[in-house]
Amino acid sequence: MATSKVLAGARVVLPTGIVDGGRVSVEGTRIAGSAPEGTEVLDVSGHWLVPGFVDMHNHGGGGTAFSGSADDVLTAVRAHRAHGTTTVVASTVTDDMGVLAKQAGLLSELAEQGDIAGIHFEGPFISPCRKGAHSEALLRDPDPAEVRKLIEAARGRAKMMTLAAELPGGIDSVRLLADHGVIAAIGHTDATYEQTVEAIDAGATVATHLFNAMPVLGHRSPGPIAALLEDERVTVELINDGVHLHRAALELAFHHAGAARVAFITDAMDAAGSGDGRYMLGPLEVEVADGVARLVEGGSIAGSTLTLDRAFKRAVTVDGLPVGDVVAALSANPARLLGLDDRVGSLEPGKDADLVLLDEDFGLRGVMRRGEWVVEPQLG
Repeated sequence: MATSKVLAGARVVLPTGIVDGGRVSVEGTRIAGSAPEGTEVLDVSGHWLVPGFVDMHNHGGGGTAFSGSADDVLTAVRAHRAHGTTTVVASTVTDDMGVLAKQAGLLSELAEQGDIAGIHFEGPFISPCRKGAHSEALLRDPDPAEVRKLIEAARGRAKMMTLAAELPGGIDSVRLLADHGVIAAIGHTDATYEQTVEAIDAGATVATHLFNAMPVLGHRSPGPIAALLEDERVTVELINDGVHLHRAALELAFHHAGAARVAFITDAMDAAGSGDGRYMLGPLEVEVADGVARLVEGGSIAGSTLTLDRAFKRAVTVDGLPVGDVVAALSANPARLLGLDDRVGSLEPGKDADLVLLDEDFGLRGVMRRGEWVVEPQLG
């Protein structure tokens, strides 16, 4: 049961900067401005305190997927919470429209209960030229009427939809999504630079795993990457696992878009937090070897086995990014995009007491969600 407590002595990452020897007070499920006299104080000196991570693109973990049963979904949620992701959007994968609508109904119930933060539809409205780990037989053009069916099936819990806006009906579907308050994300696309600009002007605001599943950046044909990076209305997703992106591509995105327009995601599938072996991603079989997920047929990268604590550590220790920028990309930026920044995404009074405790080497040492320890502090 959540109680009052104070975490003292850590380097606390706040929206205004990093506070050495800071204090975070927790009252019940919320962060408090101060704590009553006599409140339990936990000395976390020598550690970092950062906001709980917010993952806006995640297909599963712990051996189960968000396309499965309610128990499967909750297993995946728990697996990612143990790695610091206190807020997660459940991403679907291309399937039959009836199957997706049914899954949206199940996920909407879990969203209403507060287990997940909403639903992200990745497919089926994507390009067969850039399908990645999606079944080509199930792909379709983004007919606004069908897009509307999925939005309605989600019962107000649809947060984002990835689509290839260059396909017939794509621009109209982007407008429809924007009108319904659902993020239109450009991804798995073969769009030109000009088509991408048109989609952004129509209301698209997110680049689904920038660089992946889209044409490369060319000097005569810059394609979607240039359009998505240059427009201040667009936030770019990045999968920072050392597999999906070269370090130089990551640096390019941060340099050109700026830290306020980057969201680190996992794009995780079942094997995240689990291990190597064979898994299913929607109707497709995936082989995970040495932590890298690829389709059994064709060998395309099939999501990731990433967890956001690993993305954090890599960003700071390998990529050399400032801690404040990494926290923004893992917490504040996705929270703002999802419309959840009144509750999560930063360590401020009144917000949910979602926080992650890291050691001086950025290894995870504790996770709190809504005032309760999901991972008990390991301070030894």
